[in-house]
Amino acid sequence: MSLRFHEIAERDHRILNPFTEDQLMLLGNLCRLRPGQRQLDLCCGKGEMLCRWAAAFGITGIGVDISKVFLNAARERAAELEVGELVDFVEGDAANYAVEPAAFDIVSCVGATWIGNGLSGTLELLKPGLRDADSLVLVGEPFWNDEPPQEAYTVLADGDRHLFTTLAGTLDRFKAAGLELLEMVIADHHGWDRYEAAQWPAVLDWLREHPDDPEAAELRRFFEKNQRAYLTFGRRYFNWGVFVLR
Repeated sequence: MSLRFHEIAERDHRILNPFTEDQLMLLGNLCRLRPGQRQLDLCCGKGEMLCRWAAAFGITGIGVDISKVFLNAARERAAELEVGELVDFVEGDAANYAVEPAAFDIVSCVGATWIGNGLSGTLELLKPGLRDADSLVLVGEPFWNDEPPQEAYTVLADGDRHLFTTLAGTLDRFKAAGLELLEMVIADHHGWDRYEAAQWPAVLDWLREHPDDPEAAELRRFFEKNQRAYLTFGRRYFNWGVFVLR
C-alpha cells in the first residue's frame, strides 16, 4: 500500500498499530520510564507514543517519519498535551536516518520493520543508538499464531514464508541479534478490530468524497483485498506485539 493510502486509511487513528491506549501506557510502565530518559522512535507515525510518554513519564524524544501528514498530526498532539519542548519530530526516511551513536535510553521501531528489510535488519539499525547495557530496544513485529495455509502467506506476507515466524521463532531472531527478551505486550482481537475496522469507514468515506481521483480505483482494490485478507486469515492466524529487548 502506498504512503498516501496509509494516510487515508489511518486518518482517524492516533495509534497506527493494533494497540490500545491502555496497552501503550502499560508498555511505558513495563519499561520503567522516568524523567531524564531519551527515546528515538523510527517510523513514529502520529507520535502518540512519544507524546503520551513525555506527558506521563517526563521523557524526551525524537520521532522520525516520512509522512508530512502524520508528522503534522504528531506536532498537533504534542501541542495538545503540552509536551512540545520535550519531543521533536523529524521528516525523513527512517531506513536512512543517521542514528546518533550511544545517545538514547530507548530506541524503537514499532510496526515498521520493513525499514531494515525485516526484523533482523531493523534490530541492527536500532542497536547503535543504545546508550549503555541497560538501554532498551522496542520493536513491534507481527508473528503467526499458528501455521497458516499457503494462501495466507500470499495475502499477508507477499508470499514470503520466512518474512514472519512464530512467537518462538521471533525469540530466536532476537537471540541471534544478541538481544534478550525482557517483556512483551501482545495485541488482542479488540485492538486488531479497532485498528483494521476503523480504516473501513475512513477509506469508504474518502472514496465517496473523491470518486474521480486518479488513484480511487487502486485504493478500492487495496481496501477490498486487505479487508478480505483480515477477515479470512488475519484475525485467526496473524498477530502482533511490541517486544522489550536489552
